[in-house]
Amino acid sequence: MTFLLDEIALATARLAEAGVPSPRTDAEEIAACVHGVRRSELHTVKDSDFDALFWEGVARRESREPLQHITGRAYFRYLSLEVGPGVFVPRPETEVVAGWAIDRLREMDVASPVVVDLGTGSGAIALSIAQEVALATVHAVEVDPDAYGWAKRNIIEHGQGRVHLHPEDLADALDELNGQVDLVVSNPPYIPPGAVPRDPEVRDYDPRRALYGSGSDGLDEVRAVERTARRLLRPGGFVAVEHADQQGTPVYLIFSEENGWRDVRSRQDLTRRDRFVTARFGQE
Repeated sequence: MTFLLDEIALATARLAEAGVPSPRTDAEEIAACVHGVRRSELHTVKDSDFDALFWEGVARRESREPLQHITGRAYFRYLSLEVGPGVFVPRPETEVVAGWAIDRLREMDVASPVVVDLGTGSGAIALSIAQEVALATVHAVEVDPDAYGWAKRNIIEHGQGRVHLHPEDLADALDELNGQVDLVVSNPPYIPPGAVPRDPEVRDYDPRRALYGSGSDGLDEVRAVERTARRLLRPGGFVAVEHADQQGTPVYLIFSEENGWRDVRSRQDLTRRDRFVTARFGQE
């Protein structure tokens, strides 16, 4: 047992006492970040190389600052993304949304699919699609200047020239692509005004603009996504929009048959909770 591994064990106990959901993992991630190694290489750090900045990071996590703000990185599917204050930290449940979109695009009989990610935040969904769907062209839309800056950094690192970032509002973005898009995907703000997120990492650190939706039910941005998707999609194109686990029915109803939507489905995340709605546009 090395000195660093002993310190990680102590840090794990502290983080567990603070209510951190994954104390051992977080302690190891902080240690790996501080010492410039992989988690699997922590045992190789010499006692003489121990860096006391490890305990600074542990104290920040103990106060429930997001791990991703401490390490500067968030992992999403096969990507390592830069994140920090001012941008929503992508969550595992959104990986399911991205996975559904990727599967649909791979099934399409389209050589070079066109995709729009409305409210891209860090760029997680857009970049995952570009990485995993050969020849896809992805347009990422983000109006918030702070989030736009994070998305730009990640697109420069991972975008491979196939993700195009637009500083536009999701409600009126990309008129030039009307009727030409194969798939629209979005993780918009949807928490109702007055609701308080349970996790302090979300409540105290994620930007409010990325969390709280407009309207009495918090779903005005979802309604805007529906209108924009209806304008952008070609006949037979798909939309996927994330929502809170209690919002499956009202979001489902937003994508009405009267507006041209077909095959509307509520879909679940890995915990079997309603997490996103999908629909196909304008084709029997």
